[in-house]
Amino acid sequence: MAAATIVVGIDEAGYGPILGPLVVSAAAFEVPPTKADACLWEVLRRSICQSASKRESRIAVLDSKKLYSRKEGLARLERSVLSMVGAWRGMPPSLRGLLNLLCPDLPDMLREYPWYRDSDPALPTAADVGGIRIATGLLARDLEVQGVQPAGCWSEVLPEGHYNRLVGTTRNKAVVLSGLTLRLVQRIADAYPDHELLIRVDKQGARDHYGKLLMRAFEDRRLKVIEESGESSAYEMVGGPARWRVSFTQSGESRHMPIALASLISKYLRELLMASFNAYWANHVPDLKPTAGYYSDGLRFLRDIQPHLGRLRVTTDSLVRQR
Repeated sequence: MAAATIVVGIDEAGYGPILGPLVVSAAAFEVPPTKADACLWEVLRRSICQSASKRESRIAVLDSKKLYSRKEGLARLERSVLSMVGAWRGMPPSLRGLLNLLCPDLPDMLREYPWYRDSDPALPTAADVGGIRIATGLLARDLEVQGVQPAGCWSEVLPEGHYNRLVGTTRNKAVVLSGLTLRLVQRIADAYPDHELLIRVDKQGARDHYGKLLMRAFEDRRLKVIEESGESSAYEMVGGPARWRVSFTQSGESRHMPIALASLISKYLRELLMASFNAYWANHVPDLKPTAGYYSDGLRFLRDIQPHLGRLRVTTDSLVRQR
């Protein structure tokens, strides 16, 4: 019997802001070869949907920008992510537990930042724990019926100072994003060395050509270009025990369920870390309005906290993202 295919989606959150971390995540499913190219929204339609409706009992998996807003709060996004993680490894009790699952190297990195260092909120922070357990059970039954298994979730998180050091070295934040994406591909390949990988990535900027990037990162594999266009850039990589198919798709989170799920995981992690960021600064600056970290409001936030940086021994290199 042929080995299952590992179907992967990769997407980011926080590429544009000047405050807070950049997060890139991957979500993967172990799928029978006969279903590898099927729409996983359709395969798992009894437990997963593309609707953001609050009345929907299934797990909402869609572009994070459509599921989450600061006005509506974190509950719907949190329910989707923790239900998925729960079906894979069980629901983590706190932020640190989640980080240990997704990005085990990150807690050591966070020690450099007073706004992240000691933060470990219990999970869930906003969603109903009973509702998450029900959704997790529904998903687990659907996965079993369809012969699909959660293969894993992985994240690469760059806090502000680490981001600045990498951008300073490469002088290009697009190169930093690509590097994090390729690290995720390597982590997945290390976890499933004998399985065919079908990896779909949300397109990164206006780039249509990814072949050289892939060849430099994986020199032991031979690359074949399948397609390079504005809509999709697709490649086949052979070498070693199993073939990889890698594609970069425009608006991928609306076309492939694992990309949408990766988008949700990235957004959820970033929002949890931004909550820690805002809580720290609110504790030190009276009447401070929180920020999502994007340019205009980020500049307002920096003006508000500027008088306190010296007292708190915070440098702009560790706080404000460059480029």
